[in-house]
Amino acid sequence: MATVRVFALSLFFVALFTGAKSVPFIVLHGIGDSCKNSGIRNFIKILSELSGSPGYCLEIGHGSWDSWTKPLLKQTAIACKKVKKMSDLGQGYNIVGLSQGNLIGRGIIEFCDGTPPVKNFISLGGPHAGVASVPLCGSELICTLYDIVLKLGIYSRFAQQNLAPSGYVKIPIDIAGYIKGCRFLPKLNNEIVDERNSTYRQRFTSLQNLILIMFEQDKILIPKETAWFGYYPNGALHPVIPVQQTELYIDDWIGLRALDEAGKVKFINVSGDHLDISHSDMKTCIVPYLSDQTPIVPRPKLKHSSGWSSSIWSFLLEMFGVHEDLTVLSNDI
Repeated sequence: MATVRVFALSLFFVALFTGAKSVPFIVLHGIGDSCKNSGIRNFIKILSELSGSPGYCLEIGHGSWDSWTKPLLKQTAIACKKVKKMSDLGQGYNIVGLSQGNLIGRGIIEFCDGTPPVKNFISLGGPHAGVASVPLCGSELICTLYDIVLKLGIYSRFAQQNLAPSGYVKIPIDIAGYIKGCRFLPKLNNEIVDERNSTYRQRFTSLQNLILIMFEQDKILIPKETAWFGYYPNGALHPVIPVQQTELYIDDWIGLRALDEAGKVKFINVSGDHLDISHSDMKTCIVPYLSDQTPIVPRPKLKHSSGWSSSIWSFLLEMFGVHEDLTVLSNDI
């Protein structure tokens, strides 16, 4: 009889505390890529199989071309609308960002109203603090556009409206031009003194985990440490300042310091060039944050000194006739 009671109690707690469903995730691809490309499809398939969570690639416009030519504020607005329409994300979801896609992912978190909550944000090679040069152009048409931009200036109106990377190019020796002319990253990073928005910070600090993956041999991001929010000092092209010594972190413009001090930021360094992540690193660095199981019934933090918590435990133990010491179990809840 005691065995039956213990088994019944076990079933009760399984139903109460582990009644969960997998959390879906979306992938936001990088510049020049597309959801229809085999590399992206395989990437999502591997992550889904390893984590047991459904994954989706969120395409913006016409994929590769629009990733180059559509301003990032417009790309973010499109992403916001799509996320709201995806019923599978309604209870919350995770984001996996690839390179430029990370900035759109952060834009969803910080700028979008009425979207489902983002739980974990996994960033692979994200230019979070900016880049000191435009990425390789990759195609004849884009290179032609790139040449025009170089002649007019990266912070010109033409560049900001027609070349997506211009929205996060941060030239260290022209910070005034960056703040005045760049239309995306200064807003995203809350860098504009008179326009700092506490809502962006509040939304960003709501993340459960922020995973920042930097590639050791990255030759696309200049500097590579931008993947960790590290960057050059204002007015100089060297050395790279660690994130903890930047104004963004010290003054906590977006809540990065708050997240870090709460133990929610993971700074991960992997071997490889830009986005060249191995299967084993995917399994180690990404999958654990996609396998997050969210209980249907939230588990409160039990304080053993509180009357209601001890009463509940006593009631359950009395009901099932179990008197074993459950101190270890209760401490884990």
